[in-house]
Amino acid sequence: MNPSIETLREEASKKIAAASALEELEQLRIDYLGKKGSVPALMQSLKDLPNEEKPLFGKSVNELKGEISSLLSDKKDELSASVLNEKLQDEKLDITLPGSRYLLGKKHPINKVMDEAIEIFKGLGFSLEEGPEIESEYYNFEALNIPDNHPARDMQDTLYLPTGSLLRTHTSPVQIRVMEKQKPPFSFIAAGKVYRHDADVTHSPMFHQIEGFLVDQKTTFADLKGILETFLNQLFHKKISTRFRPSFFPFTEPSAEVDISCVMCDAKGCRVCQNTGWLEILGCGMVHPEVLKSVNLDSEEWQGFAFGVGIERITMLKYGIADIRLFFENDARFLNQF
Repeated sequence: MNPSIETLREEASKKIAAASALEELEQLRIDYLGKKGSVPALMQSLKDLPNEEKPLFGKSVNELKGEISSLLSDKKDELSASVLNEKLQDEKLDITLPGSRYLLGKKHPINKVMDEAIEIFKGLGFSLEEGPEIESEYYNFEALNIPDNHPARDMQDTLYLPTGSLLRTHTSPVQIRVMEKQKPPFSFIAAGKVYRHDADVTHSPMFHQIEGFLVDQKTTFADLKGILETFLNQLFHKKISTRFRPSFFPFTEPSAEVDISCVMCDAKGCRVCQNTGWLEILGCGMVHPEVLKSVNLDSEEWQGFAFGVGIERITMLKYGIADIRLFFENDARFLNQF
């Protein structure tokens, strides 16, 4: 036996047995069996031997290569098993622990009430129309009988853009846009965001509104009253008393504010209704002839009514919420109640 082969066998055996990591074992494989390793170097020396010694030497080197490969494979299995056992110990699962909960999102209370209101009006025969949130002064004011010098413009607290356009202050511009494209009779609602320069516990610079609009040849204030009472009864899921107080809106005449019996105290009197038993809920009225004239409709032939309700307002009343800012703070504790 060639002394160099025997020496290499003993050395490799000891180093492989002492290896304690897979990285160390891989380095030993390179040192002994790699392209420039010890065993290939022995095969390179084969050419320098006498011809009669070459067969025996080559056989011995191949046997050494096989023994080292086997030792490396066995050691790799041993170290891999050890690594796996350590990982299992470190990452073992305690099946007695409670499972992880995946929290599911819920519909925002504003969206819940908005969707419910839309479905009620659809059931009453109204279609749903939409319009842009960035409007011109014509659609937001002038076509609705609110000219440049009208004091109602000051009431709107309008948010103007550098381009001269504005963020719509109500959904009423949709009335004009629909009437420009369609022929009467009309019965539709417009729902969406509106903007005014106002913010406190009951007002927000951005809020949601539903505008209702109906025009036909025979339409009365009694029709308007019946629609609104039906809507409010269905929305609050109980019989709601209403009262209509004379008011003023440039785009309706006559106009009225609608109060409902306080849903907080059943009209007995409380802090919310200021002990009156009544809560203001929406504005309404018969469509002003000037609005019909702006879309070339004859007010002698066509009559109609309009109403507008703030979704935040009725959501606060429906769920007993005292501060409108809670809708926009995204506090999960608040939202999870719905």
